[in-house]
Amino acid sequence: MADQAELLNDEFVVALETHAERYAGKLTLSEITRLRDYYEQVMAWNPRLHLVAPCAPAEFAVRHVLESLFALNFLPHEARVIDIGSGAGLPIIPCLIARPLLRATLFESSPKKAVFLREALRRLNLAAEVIPERFEKTAPPAAEFVTCRALDRFADLLKTLVGWPPPASRLLLFGGPALGTQIEKEHFTHTAIQIPDSRQRYIYIIDAA
Repeated sequence: MADQAELLNDEFVVALETHAERYAGKLTLSEITRLRDYYEQVMAWNPRLHLVAPCAPAEFAVRHVLESLFALNFLPHEARVIDIGSGAGLPIIPCLIARPLLRATLFESSPKKAVFLREALRRLNLAAEVIPERFEKTAPPAAEFVTCRALDRFADLLKTLVGWPPPASRLLLFGGPALGTQIEKEHFTHTAIQIPDSRQRYIYIIDAA
């Protein structure tokens, strides 16, 4: 774990501190330190698992971590959340770091990525369940919210995804205009919230049937 002097000169940390308030408010030193630890874990596993596309530390901080934290604007502090296609743990692990009272279930169909998720949660001392299955092959656990940021065949699975969660839950789907077009094609009532610092990235909010 880095000391405070090292953090002050860290490209990842500087990007977090510079941009955080536009996404989810000011971060504490403890949160920044743990988010940096999470970033280091992703980078350590990335050569084997290809969790995220290669990018600079500052880009990871903004494009991945802060974009994930933007979801906190729509999540109550003690919400039960299902995260679909968790992969590298985005958006749910940054959200758990910043809001530890969230209760989360992570679905990840890749066994190797599920191992990474369990290890990352363990090292960060975060309590969450990882289910190494495709979401559509299991019954949904109790939850008020569903998040999804990166899912293979997102457009193809959209109708299944919206119809899968518990009744009265709310979906927060990260995506670009192509996802918005598919949502409109399916005639889902939704709200599109533009993500800060982005021209074509949105959170699409859909209420489950």
